[in-house]
Amino acid sequence: MPITVHAVIKPNSRKGPLVETLPDGTLRLWVRAPAVEGKANRAAAELLASHLGVPKSAVRLTAGPTSRRKRFEIDD
Repeated sequence: MPITVHAVIKPNSRKGPLVETLPDGTLRLWVRAPAVEGKANRAAAELLASHLGVPKSAVRLTAGPTSRRKRFEIDD
């Protein structure tokens, strides 16, 4: 059964790559990739996979491809 993760993406960040957990359980992901042609989405998925210790293929973007607020599903 997949796990749902809510995230806020900060693209084009000099601070990243970095993951922070917010008080409501949402993850804030700082990525260096720009928000152009899905580059930030791919970078966020890779960062999330690395942070959770799962393969990149286990992370899928399910909502918010053009928004800073995104929902990912993680296969366990």
